[in-house]
Amino acid sequence: MERSIAVAAPRLALLNLSISLLLIVAGASPSNQEFEGITGRSLEQEHDHTHGIHCSRDRSRAAWKIIDEYLMPFVEKENYKISSRCRLHADNNLFRDQEMHKIHVDVNDWQCGYCKKSFRAEKFLDQHFDNRHYNLLNVSHSKCLADLCGALHCDLVMDSKLRKTKCNPAAASKNRHLCESLAGSCFPVSDGPSASRLHELFLHQFCDSHTCNGGPKPFSRGGKKQTSTLYIAISAMTLVLLPLFYFIVYLHHWNMRAGVQDLKRIPRKNQKTKPF
Repeated sequence: MERSIAVAAPRLALLNLSISLLLIVAGASPSNQEFEGITGRSLEQEHDHTHGIHCSRDRSRAAWKIIDEYLMPFVEKENYKISSRCRLHADNNLFRDQEMHKIHVDVNDWQCGYCKKSFRAEKFLDQHFDNRHYNLLNVSHSKCLADLCGALHCDLVMDSKLRKTKCNPAAASKNRHLCESLAGSCFPVSDGPSASRLHELFLHQFCDSHTCNGGPKPFSRGGKKQTSTLYIAISAMTLVLLPLFYFIVYLHHWNMRAGVQDLKRIPRKNQKTKPF
């Protein structure tokens, strides 16, 4: 009996020492619940950033460019207010706030409106938004505008290599259905004459071209008038050269007048004077 007690005593002491060490470590480190909370938040944020947002920024930008150029001028002309329930409303663009915080200082100088960091190209600023300011995206209310690219013909304003040469009837039918649903939800004919006219315009501007039977081209009604860079350059050169041209013409006429005044009549030699 005494021998077994003697053998168990060191084991008991070792067990007590282990428990004491565990208590010390537990007191110096956060609890299991706290640890899980910290790692859970960071993993959740990383998951949201990597897998939670499935929306193309480039295609969303192309979609908004089309809306702004080929639809909004007609909406403004009709003095029509698009409902916030319409997918084409500016507030429903997931990247709208970030796009508004882009500062294009110069050709190779883009600046973040949130933290004022500068980048030499827009694509690097986009990456900065994705890495540093993705938490500012309103994922709860805003939607992905790129989902409407099929109806809005985004490929036409993006790389021309993306255009398909062979028409797919199933895809055309799907895009036409989406396009017509946008026309009905954004410009319901029951809202009055302005909405009815915009409804009809939207069908002609975007929807009628979703066919494989050689329908009208997209944006057949035109859009926002944009002044080309070549036109601006020619106008600037004209403003500079026109005064110079008139100045040269003035100098030419002035020299001509001065030359006429300096001319003298040359007397004829050997000419006899007539007697009176």
